[in-house]
Amino acid sequence: MTADVVAQLVAELGDRVDVTDAARAAARADKSGHAAAGMPLAVVHARDVADVQTTLRIASATGTPVVPRGAGTGLAGGANTGRGEIALSLRAMDRILSVSSDDLVAVVEPGILNADLNAALAPHGLWWAPDPASRDISTVGGNIATGAGGLLCAKYGVVRDAVLGVDLVLADGRLLRLGHRTVKGVTGLDLTSLVIGSEGILGVVVGATLKLRRLVPGATRTLAATFADVRDAAAAASAVTAAGVQPAVMELMDAACLAAAHRLLELPAPTPGAAQLTVQTDGPAATVEAETIAAVLTAGGGNVRVAADDAEAEQLWTVRRSMHPAMETLGTTLIEDVSVPRSALPAMFDEIARIEAAYGLPIPTVCHAGDGNLHPNFIFDGPDVPEVVWEAAEDLFRSALRLGGTLTGEHGVGVLKRRWLADELGDDQWRLQREIARVFDPAGILNPGKVFAP
Repeated sequence: MTADVVAQLVAELGDRVDVTDAARAAARADKSGHAAAGMPLAVVHARDVADVQTTLRIASATGTPVVPRGAGTGLAGGANTGRGEIALSLRAMDRILSVSSDDLVAVVEPGILNADLNAALAPHGLWWAPDPASRDISTVGGNIATGAGGLLCAKYGVVRDAVLGVDLVLADGRLLRLGHRTVKGVTGLDLTSLVIGSEGILGVVVGATLKLRRLVPGATRTLAATFADVRDAAAAASAVTAAGVQPAVMELMDAACLAAAHRLLELPAPTPGAAQLTVQTDGPAATVEAETIAAVLTAGGGNVRVAADDAEAEQLWTVRRSMHPAMETLGTTLIEDVSVPRSALPAMFDEIARIEAAYGLPIPTVCHAGDGNLHPNFIFDGPDVPEVVWEAAEDLFRSALRLGGTLTGEHGVGVLKRRWLADELGDDQWRLQREIARVFDPAGILNPGKVFAP
C-alpha cells in the first residue's frame, strides 16, 4: 500500500513529490526540538490549489494521513510528519493574489512569509498586524494554523483579528471558501474563526483574505527599564496596563534571558539578576505615552532610559528578538507558552520561581507583558525531554490555569500539550471539539495525533 500511495502521487504530481531522505527527514521536526517517530512516505511540494486537492483525494482514497506544513517554525510539534504519513508543504504557494487599498484587504496564498507580505504591502501604505517573533521565517498559513500572536498583538490584535476568510481544502479534496471580504459578515456559523488555530486538523488552508491596516503615522518611541528582579518588572508592567496607557509593544526578559541574549550578541553583560522591560509606543501620541509609561516604570522601581535614536531602539529590539537563539546556546530548549490575565503576571512569576526551586531547574522566561503571554524555557542536555522537565512543565501549566490563564497563547497544542488539553477544556468540551473535527475529517487522516491525545 505504501508504494502504491507514493506511485499514485508521482503519477499525478510528478516532480512535486519528493522522496529523498533529506526532505523526508526535515519534515519530521519543527523548531520545538521534537521530532516525529519514523520517516514520512513523501513530501509533496504543492504549487497550487489543484496540487493540494489531488494529494488529499489520493490520501482519502487510500486512508493515508496527511500533515500540512509551512516553514516548519512551529514550537509545539504541530507540523511534524512521521511514519506512514504524507508531508504536504504549502511553502511554494507564496503569491499575493490581490491587494485592495480602498477596502484594506489582501488575498494571499499560505506560503508567503509574514515579513515578505509586509514588505510588499508597505508601498501601498498598508501592513498586516500579526507580528510573531519569527516573522522573518514564518508563513502566513502557519500563522493562521497556530493562531499566532507576537509582539504587537496587545494593541493590534492576533491573527484571529486579522483574517476575514480562508479557502480550505477538506480531507476528501473539496474546496470551501469561508468568510467574507466585508468588514461585517455574520451569515451562518463562523467557520473561519473555527479554522484559525485548528493546526491542520480540519482542513488545509490554501488561501486567506486578510484584514489590513494603514501604516501608523508618526514616529515610534522606545524605552527600556531595568529592575532588580523579575517580579518587580512584572508588577511594573501590570501597573502600565492599570494606568490606561496602551503601548504598541511591551516585552519582559528575566535575568537569565537578558544575560544570554547579551552574550550571544557580544554586548556588555547586564547587571546580575536584573530583568528588563522594553516598551514601544507609536502613533501621534507616541512621545506623550512614552513619558507617561516612563513615569509609571520609574515609580515601580525601574531604571528607565529612552532610546536616543532609531539605531539604539533597533538594538534594544534585536536583544529581545535574539532570545530564542540565545536559549539554544544553553542546551536543548523546550519553549513553553502560557498566558495569564495581565494583573496575574507577578503571581505567575512567583510560581515560576517556586517551580525552579522545587525541581532544581532553571526556567529562563520571556514575556509579552502587554498581554500576559509568557514563554518559560526549559533547558536540558540531549534530544529527549527528561521526565523531571515534563513534571515541572505540568506544574507550570496547572499554575497558569489556577491563575485564570490558558495552556497556550500562540504556539498551539500540537503534540507537546495534548495530554493537558482536557484539563483546561473539561471533558464535555474536549469531546465536543473532537466530534466537530470528525465532521470535517470523518476518517481522521488530517494531522492525526495532534491537538487531541489518541
